[in-house]
Amino acid sequence: MTDYDPRTATGIPTEPVGSLPRPSWLQRAYAQYDAGEITRDQLEAEQDKAVRDSIEHQEATGTPIISDGEQRWSSFATYAITDTLAGTGLADNLAGTGGQYFAIFADGHNRQLPRLTGGPFRYKTYAADTLRKSIPMAHKPMKQAVIAPSMLALLYPLDEEIPGYSREAFEEDLVGECEKDIRQAFAAGAARVSVDFTEGRLATRNDPRNPWTGRNMLPHFIELNNRVMDRFSAQERSRIGVHTCPGGDRDSVHSADVPYSDLLPSMFGINAGYFLIQLASERDKDRVYQLIGEKLREDANGVTQMAYVGVINPLNPRVESPEEVRDALVRAASFIPKEQLGATDDCGFSPFSIDEKPSHGSPDFARETAWQKIRNRVEGTRLAAEKLGVG
Repeated sequence: MTDYDPRTATGIPTEPVGSLPRPSWLQRAYAQYDAGEITRDQLEAEQDKAVRDSIEHQEATGTPIISDGEQRWSSFATYAITDTLAGTGLADNLAGTGGQYFAIFADGHNRQLPRLTGGPFRYKTYAADTLRKSIPMAHKPMKQAVIAPSMLALLYPLDEEIPGYSREAFEEDLVGECEKDIRQAFAAGAARVSVDFTEGRLATRNDPRNPWTGRNMLPHFIELNNRVMDRFSAQERSRIGVHTCPGGDRDSVHSADVPYSDLLPSMFGINAGYFLIQLASERDKDRVYQLIGEKLREDANGVTQMAYVGVINPLNPRVESPEEVRDALVRAASFIPKEQLGATDDCGFSPFSIDEKPSHGSPDFARETAWQKIRNRVEGTRLAAEKLGVG
């Protein structure tokens, strides 16, 4: 771990979720790789170029901490098990067909997971494998997002037992791999690690098209995530976060209709140090601010929890002003103790490697818009800290 202090630059802490839109030329390279038209080395050269560009643009915004934009990943959910969204380079003991839907989005498109066929379950790629390539390009501290065990638990068939590999054995392997993913990210130099938990809100939706969402899986998801958290000290967990949002793929969502009251009281039971919470696009912000203020824990097994509220909507091309960001944080501080308040974006700007960003017109325009949004998040957070007397 590095000695990064998230309050130094902005008073109120602020950080990104993780992903950035992949440039159109990188998305073409992924398609060419899937088609066998370019080699792995050629794909990696394009990924490296996109990472370097992502880091340079983020650092120019003044943000105190950056990510590599997940430019080398198939998606936030599947980086550990496949090279591309089309399934090229799938990990052992997985099949590319017959898996569960992770989510069905409001615009009708879906994202489907591979299907586990046997054990043992092992990651093919750890977040640290790509982070190690990115850190030498950076001049600011880097954070790393990782996938939650609760998401990858959906690889196991919903109603079947895999012969010779029980669900219990799989989940024990899964928890171990998630712990390893986080530890290796810190060892590689990550200042912060956040766990993507977008399936949390979806778990209470009960969508008949997607059977797992009607199985009351949220309590089990919380248990799985805590099995990972329990393997870390309070000091380590102060730098481990959990991110929640209602999805953010192709500028569409999967669970924005689910009330936060169905999720947050349970989610704050995860013994993480901080939470990145979608809020800029939420309709009734005060109600959510109040719920956060009531349920955020001062002592989560030895750590005081922080709430980083979303002040930027990555799905909307309109750029929020610094003053809007300031006002949102000042309002949030009416409900959330200002010492436990932070700022973030609602979601990663593009969690999947192939994303046309239809509301923006192109991934390239979305990428340019992201730099402006990040810059204004940072400046607005600084203005809010001044107004609230923080830092």
